[in-house]
Amino acid sequence: MKVRDGGTKEIFASLLIIGAGPAGLAAALAAAHHAKSVVIIDENAEAGGQIWRHDSQQVHSPAAQLKAKLLTYPHVQFVFGARVIAMVEQCCLLIETSEGAQQLRWEKLILCNGARELLLPFPGWTLPGVTGAGGLQAMIKSGADVKGKRVVIAGTGPLLLSVAASVKKAQGHIVAIVEQRSAKELLGFSRQLFSAHRSKFWQALGLISIINPLRYRHSAVVTAAHGDRQLHAVTLVQAGKQEEISCDLLACGFGLRANVELAELLQCQVQDGLVVVDAQQRTSRENIWAAGEITGIGGVEKALIEGRIAGLSATNDVVTAVDALHREDAYSFATLLNQTFSVDTSLRKLCKPDTLVCRCEDVAAQDLAPFTDWRTAKLMTRAGMGACQGRICGAACQFLYEWDTPEARQPVFPAKAASLALLAEKKFSFEK
Repeated sequence: MKVRDGGTKEIFASLLIIGAGPAGLAAALAAAHHAKSVVIIDENAEAGGQIWRHDSQQVHSPAAQLKAKLLTYPHVQFVFGARVIAMVEQCCLLIETSEGAQQLRWEKLILCNGARELLLPFPGWTLPGVTGAGGLQAMIKSGADVKGKRVVIAGTGPLLLSVAASVKKAQGHIVAIVEQRSAKELLGFSRQLFSAHRSKFWQALGLISIINPLRYRHSAVVTAAHGDRQLHAVTLVQAGKQEEISCDLLACGFGLRANVELAELLQCQVQDGLVVVDAQQRTSRENIWAAGEITGIGGVEKALIEGRIAGLSATNDVVTAVDALHREDAYSFATLLNQTFSVDTSLRKLCKPDTLVCRCEDVAAQDLAPFTDWRTAKLMTRAGMGACQGRICGAACQFLYEWDTPEARQPVFPAKAASLALLAEKKFSFEK
């Protein structure tokens, strides 16, 4: 690390890894034998990403073990609490940390910056007490007290069961698990799991076994959340029948969306919302690889094997036939998962004219109705111009209206004025 005029810090890495989740940790471990210097940055305070959130604090957790192995290499460095906000020039990024802006220059780059929840607008979705399913799970892992609270978990996919297990462990009361898929679809999914991914089958069965089956509703959807300043009930529709259920918390899981903004900024090919990679995890840009959820939503095993392959490939190491086989198996599960639990377009009907779509700027669906594309709607209504920079409402509008996703722009995240001033004045320089 060097300090330039004005106190600006600069970091150089022969291999930079963005994201310290399973994919990033696996990539770093695979690359550590041959890379001259490895720098792993993450906006969180610890390793593990969203899927292993806070697990690194437990000695025997996968995140803690991988991090401990990496720390045995003197040329491996973690930079936590770091967020990429802009590209200064080719192979040079501007990051922001608690210590201020820093320039990060690299020779090779592996993107492992994961995914975020897809939040879909419906009446009452902005009420306090309504969260994403993964969001509630993260809150519980962070120490949020849900003891005795009545919780409804709604949406689709295996994440609902995982969140329910977390709620029960935290002594919350599960009122209902509301799964949109039918019993027939779920049975078909279970059969394919048992046939081709048996470990996943037993994992799912273990989650189901700790949940009261009477609380599980299939072919059902939450159509509205009710409350004045706090959630107190939801409306549930199942098989054409409507009922109101009292609750304190509602966690909605409609799936994930890959964080491809940085990949787009680096001009990597992105297709259908995912970074395009080859069998070696190489992107369309030279010296840039990608692994984990940004190449396709598929869970921890996919992230680990893709990260390993990316780390090996980036350091010209051998990717074995066994690695390729594990990758193929992970892709098979990811395909099954996404085909079974893809977002149903019928959910578009949940959004009513007066439902807020952009909650940062208070833009309702009726305000967006006159427009046919995201850019025009943004210019005329300020949708997407709030703190989330269109990450929430942009994805929602893509689903609701089939608009193209917002273009990636700098800064990638909201940044301090001092950081932007440094970028604008081009005060950064680097000497090896």
